[in-house]
Amino acid sequence: MPQLLSNIRILDLSRMLAGPFGSMLLGDLGAEVIKIEEPPAGDFTRTPAQYHMGGIGAYFLAINRNKKSVGIDLTSPKGKIILYELVKVADVVFDNLRPTALKKIGADYETVKGVNPQIISCSISGFGQDGPDRDLPAYDLTIQARGGAMGITGEKDGAPVRMGLPVGDLAGGMFAALAIAAALFDREKTGQGRQLDISLLDCQASLLTYMATYHTIGGLIPKPQGSSHEILVPYQAFKAKDLNLVVACPTEKFWQALCRAIGREDLPGHPHFQDGLQRIIHRQELYRILQEVFITKTVDEWMEILRREDVPSSPVNTLDRVISDPQLLHRKMIVEVEHPASGKFKAVGNPIKASGAEEIFGHPPLLGEHTEEVLRNLLHYDSPKIEQLIQEKVVFKAT
Repeated sequence: MPQLLSNIRILDLSRMLAGPFGSMLLGDLGAEVIKIEEPPAGDFTRTPAQYHMGGIGAYFLAINRNKKSVGIDLTSPKGKIILYELVKVADVVFDNLRPTALKKIGADYETVKGVNPQIISCSISGFGQDGPDRDLPAYDLTIQARGGAMGITGEKDGAPVRMGLPVGDLAGGMFAALAIAAALFDREKTGQGRQLDISLLDCQASLLTYMATYHTIGGLIPKPQGSSHEILVPYQAFKAKDLNLVVACPTEKFWQALCRAIGREDLPGHPHFQDGLQRIIHRQELYRILQEVFITKTVDEWMEILRREDVPSSPVNTLDRVISDPQLLHRKMIVEVEHPASGKFKAVGNPIKASGAEEIFGHPPLLGEHTEEVLRNLLHYDSPKIEQLIQEKVVFKAT
């Protein structure tokens, strides 16, 4: 059973989160992802931190499955030759380096295009390949702050809060994977390669969607609202007897269903709560009424009641509850991966489900695990040549 991208080869120069996450998405869809790692330690997320298995960092294990690791010293002339020979047989070169750093190692678009005119070069950077800030450093925190996410996240009148998910990085990886898939489709029709320029700041700004339009049309500057919503009420979290839950009632249908579920059929007829505008004006009064109700039962008790009335609702799950969620388990979104050094561990699966496509979750590679395989099978190097390159420390392999 083939995967969607089974005939695609990606040369992955990325590090940290945005790039490796994006290339893993493509690897999950069947692309052959060749991860280039430099000596002596390879991707620095391999380094054991607080959480690790078998001497490999959990961070690395989380975002590098379905990849092959090839160790090359890209600062050496012979290492550059190997890089360009791999470019010749690749479909995509993928990186998340700053523009000047990318050019320094000779992997910028103009250079790789000279080697392979049909290559698709996808670069993720903080601020893009042009503009006054193109060479500034960027991390998830700074992107969330500059791109507006932190300005609308947190409790009302509270300190700025970073979203718990590293959305500044993850959005870049997702947009990059989408762009690569589109460019590959375009190349099938036109035969043309392409440069893809993905800015983390651009991606974050694009996620503002309707909030940005609220401002450009109506002048609204959204402020942090905690779990609540600017114009939808009730649409927020409440404390139950044991945990927290959320209810989302964006329409009158769901508002009335909520009132039936909690035994307060009188509320829709109250002048303060009779329509969406009145509920916005009197949101604090309504919150107090609903909170007094929700505190009387446990989350599981409320879920049974709310689901009977088809009220959009959910526990505010901690990660242990997410990992054991029956729906996610049914959808194979919690998978077990076996690693030769770390043993078995659980990870999140592939959210893209496609008919007739097989789901494969190969282990995150050992450092240099596939060096010999790639040099021999793709570049047709013989054993003496490979051994000489290893001795010269141009390439390295897993030990």
